[in-house]
Amino acid sequence: MNPRRLALTAVAIALASAFFFTCTYVLNRASAVEGGYWAWTATLRYLITLPLMLPVMPWQGGAAPVWRAIRAHPGPWLLWSGIGFVLFYLCLSYAASSGPSWLIAGTFQLTVIAGMLCAPFLYRDHRARIPLPAVLSGVVVIAGVVLLQFGHRGGKLDDDAWIALALVTVSAFAYPLGNRGLLLHLERAGIEVNATQRVFGMTLASQPLWWAVAVYAFTQAGGPPLGQVTFAAGVALGAGVIATILFFQATGMVRNDPTALAAAEAMQAAEILFATVIGVLWLGEEWPQGRALGGALLVIVGIVIFSLVAARWAAGDRRAMQKLRSDRGA
Repeated sequence: MNPRRLALTAVAIALASAFFFTCTYVLNRASAVEGGYWAWTATLRYLITLPLMLPVMPWQGGAAPVWRAIRAHPGPWLLWSGIGFVLFYLCLSYAASSGPSWLIAGTFQLTVIAGMLCAPFLYRDHRARIPLPAVLSGVVVIAGVVLLQFGHRGGKLDDDAWIALALVTVSAFAYPLGNRGLLLHLERAGIEVNATQRVFGMTLASQPLWWAVAVYAFTQAGGPPLGQVTFAAGVALGAGVIATILFFQATGMVRNDPTALAAAEAMQAAEILFATVIGVLWLGEEWPQGRALGGALLVIVGIVIFSLVAARWAAGDRRAMQKLRSDRGA
């Protein structure tokens, strides 16, 4: 395949992955609107994701190497999956009731820069350095998120809105921190697993915590209604399996082409657009207007700039590509 066609194919696949990642925001919001308990929304996704991934594993290196890696070093797997999956998704699920899908989707894009900001606390080599252009793009994303929040709230945030903003921010940092922390453990232990095996392993290692959350949810709200289970299954399949595999495929296809890699990475900005359109048409949410609309556009611009910087830095470098991929996925 010629480079131009390869790049266009990768961008199309990345755009499709952004569509499926959007399931998280829209279906979580739908569950919250129908009164679904937030702890069930969180735990059901990962309880359902595990069996969904099992049929995929024979074509992705198998589950046996993952199980051996967890048995050899259970502590790091429990720690980093607890941060990167459990803390991440509990916070995101609780915040789903705080506003329309596009507001959560736009605010969660802080994860684009969160991984970069975590780097100095994780690494002791050149990876700890934060490029100035990446910092500047991060400022643009943060400014956009601020405008999103205050634009939606008419310039005022009540206590619940501040709590939701704090939780989405924690979620945006927890995901890349957990994933990068596990990658660093695997690197130091000399363990080779691919991206799908790593996601499967973190899903498996987080199961004890998810069952504990399920017990808590049952004591607080009883069993989950069928509609909430259906929404959670949609998120598990759409975001947890399909979107993740598509994103890895897209970035892997153009890992040696900085421009094409940047274009594929930038497609994550489309999550805001997808969440807006689906939320308005299906859930009857309001369109972002005024400052909120300006904030959404700023977030998109910041993501595009960051993608250019990150892709040029990561192209052709296996470890850098792993790190870049670990920052994606809601």
